[in-house]
Amino acid sequence: MNYTVFAALKEASEQLSALTHIDPQRESRLLAAHSLGIGLSHLTLHLQDEMTVEQRDSLASYVARRLSYEPMSHILGYREFWGRRFRVNSDVLDPRPETEFLIEAALSRSFEKVLDIGTGSGAIAVSLMAERENARAVASDLSNAALEVAKVNARDHDVADRIDFIQSDLWQNIKGKFDLIVSNPPYISLDEMQGLDRGLEFEPRFALTDEQDGLSFYRKISRKASKYLTSQGRLIFEIGSTQGKDVAHILDQSGFKEVNIIQDFDNRDRIVLGVLQ
Repeated sequence: MNYTVFAALKEASEQLSALTHIDPQRESRLLAAHSLGIGLSHLTLHLQDEMTVEQRDSLASYVARRLSYEPMSHILGYREFWGRRFRVNSDVLDPRPETEFLIEAALSRSFEKVLDIGTGSGAIAVSLMAERENARAVASDLSNAALEVAKVNARDHDVADRIDFIQSDLWQNIKGKFDLIVSNPPYISLDEMQGLDRGLEFEPRFALTDEQDGLSFYRKISRKASKYLTSQGRLIFEIGSTQGKDVAHILDQSGFKEVNIIQDFDNRDRIVLGVLQ
C-alpha cells in the first residue's frame, strides 16, 4: 500500500491536534519536511511522493517527541531569530521572539565593544556582530556546554573571529571596558516555575530561574556594571513582563540614568535599559 507524504501529513496533523497550544498543520508540515530532508518551501512538490520506511519512522518519532512536549526547536535542531537560523539543543535556552526587542534597542545607538552576559546559544552576541561589522564582543556563560553551541552559531554566521567566548560566573573572568552590556538572565521566580509550559522542562533550568524572586541576577549585574562600562555606556536587560518597575528601580539605585522600559508588541514590559553618565 502506498503511503504518500500527503497521507502522512494528515495523520501527523490529527495526532498533533492533541496539543491545544500549537498549530498542528504547520508543525506537521515542518516535521514532514524534516523527515524528508527538504526545506519547508519544497514540501508541496512532494505531497504525492511515496515515503520510504525510514522516512515514515523518522516522522513518527518526531511526532512522538512533540507529543511529549519536547520543543520543536530541539527536534529540528534550530530556531529562527532576527532573520537567522541558530542551532539549539538542551544545553541552551531557546532564543525567543521577545528577545529581538533587546537587539533592536541595542542597535539604536552605535557601539564598538559588547559584553553579552549569559550568552547561551549566542543568539544575542552573534546577531549584534552580524549587524555591526566593525564591532567586537565578549560572550560569557557559566556553562561550557552552552559556549560550545554559541561557538558553532558564531561560525555559522561568519562572526567567530570577532567574538571572544569566556566561561565565567557573571563578572568572575571579565576584563576590560564595554560600550554596551546586554543580558537575558534567568528571570522566572521559583514560585512561577510551577505553572509554566511543560516544554520548558527540556531547557536548562539554570537559564530560566534564579530559584529566588527572579530579580537576583539583575541586582548582581547592575551592582558592578559601572566598572565595566565606558562613559555613556549602556546596560540593556530583557525582563519578565511583570518586572519592569523593579528592574528599572535596580538600575536607578545602581547609578544609571535615562532608565527606560520598552514594551513588546503585546504592550508588556520587555526591556529595561540605562546609561552610565
